[in-house]
Amino acid sequence: MSSLPNIDTGHLVDFLVKLLNIPSPTGRTDDAIAFVEKELSTFKQLKLSRTRKGALVAKWEGRKDDSPRALTAHVDTLGAMVKEIKSNGRLKITRIGGLLLNGVETEGCWVFTSNGKKMRGSLLIDAASVHVYGAKASETKRNEDHMEIRLDARTSSEKETRELGINIGDFVAFDPRVEVTNGFVRSRFLDDKACVAALAAAIKSLAESGQNPAQDVTFLISNYEEVGHGAAAGIPSETQELVTVDMAAVGEGQESDEFHATLCLKDSGGPYHHGLSNKLRLIADESGIPFKTDIYPYYGSDGEAFWRAGGDVAVALIGPGVDASHNYERTHTEALIATTNWIMAYLLKE
Repeated sequence: MSSLPNIDTGHLVDFLVKLLNIPSPTGRTDDAIAFVEKELSTFKQLKLSRTRKGALVAKWEGRKDDSPRALTAHVDTLGAMVKEIKSNGRLKITRIGGLLLNGVETEGCWVFTSNGKKMRGSLLIDAASVHVYGAKASETKRNEDHMEIRLDARTSSEKETRELGINIGDFVAFDPRVEVTNGFVRSRFLDDKACVAALAAAIKSLAESGQNPAQDVTFLISNYEEVGHGAAAGIPSETQELVTVDMAAVGEGQESDEFHATLCLKDSGGPYHHGLSNKLRLIADESGIPFKTDIYPYYGSDGEAFWRAGGDVAVALIGPGVDASHNYERTHTEALIATTNWIMAYLLKE
């Protein structure tokens, strides 16, 4: 195997921060897809297109074409939609994906109206004032029945809110609160923008070093992963191997940490492909890439979405360790670099 090219870590982190700051709840991902598309368009080795679902596909011709490969990561995030406009002018929401409501309590958000405007607000329980509601403020269950968006607008009725242009079904995106410090990146929605950044960094490093993948490869940046069907379409039928790049969950009982890449061997959908997983282990060992192995009982991936859609392909999953998944997440650049190196080593492996 050829030696791995250097990674432009500064560019990787800059790409990630920019992507994190682009709101992209599932169903409203065009801006994030357009950003990734523009970044990848600088590499003439790639042939870019979009699926009818709006996902981004990048194809790179390899040195061989007898065993095509694919990698996927998703740009869509958790979020919400307007479910109801209350009589007091505030908004009830319905969650997109597994959004943890107490994890975004008091967080700022944007409501994107159907006429192209956006309105600022914040998510609170409907008994937020301790001086008014007493113990109810702390005891109220944090669920969709008791959470509401308080708009930063003069409205105290359903009529006034509708006059602002807000309607049922408008998308809601919560602030990511991105910070980079001491090598850590903490932000909401590192799942899965951290892995999109790693894929882009791997492409950049290989392209600028003049190295081509060993096999024809398709990169799918999917946009419906958080609701379970992101990569159900977009992977070519002739693909032999699919490597899903998604976060590795960190917590009690898990081997994953924020400083390593992880190979996920089983999740809620069952085991991944044993042969491809072992191939990735061998590649990591040969390239000196530090990694962990783990199992996630409350986790699913785009690779499984392709399997359930009938994809006849070997699927494995790797990704950087991310603490506090679906909450206020954090990872470290060491995990991002390890994941990027693993992607490059896999692409170059004969």
